[in-house]
Amino acid sequence: FKRLYTECVYQPQLELLAYLRANGFKTFICSGGGIQFMRPFAEKTYGIEPEQVIGSSIVSEFKIKDGKPVLVRMPKIDFVNDKAGKPVGIYEHIGRRPILAFGNSDSDMQMIEYATAGKGKRLGLFVHHTDADREYAYDRKSHVGTLDKALDQADANGWIIVDMKNDWKTVFPQK
Repeated sequence: FKRLYTECVYQPQLELLAYLRANGFKTFICSGGGIQFMRPFAEKTYGIEPEQVIGSSIVSEFKIKDGKPVLVRMPKIDFVNDKAGKPVGIYEHIGRRPILAFGNSDSDMQMIEYATAGKGKRLGLFVHHTDADREYAYDRKSHVGTLDKALDQADANGWIIVDMKNDWKTVFPQK
């Protein structure tokens, strides 16, 4: 895309986050990515505070090194925030069920099921990557970001499918 990784964010996502914040919502990012990477990335690109980022983690230990207290990352996975781990991560981190959740692959299904199963009005939405010209096109047979089961179950569950090619005027913010 000839842009920095920090510029490969979606303009509609930025607009939605701004709209939600302007209307009193507290916004979070729930990613399968490593939380140590996601925290600074989400703060810089989305304006999401580090404590509002939920991600996969590795074990850290408190140690004294050279007379100073430090946290040391260990070579052991602590938590995988993906698929069925996402609702667990949300509950452990936030302590409540969200009223809306957005994703783009089957690995987000459990998070969206969890959010939309609560009482009251709820919203679950999947972004369908259909725009090979402006971004990528992938869904059912992709080796990454597979969107298959969620497409099949969307109507029955009241989830919205947003088609990137047809529904988004702009994909990336202007440089």
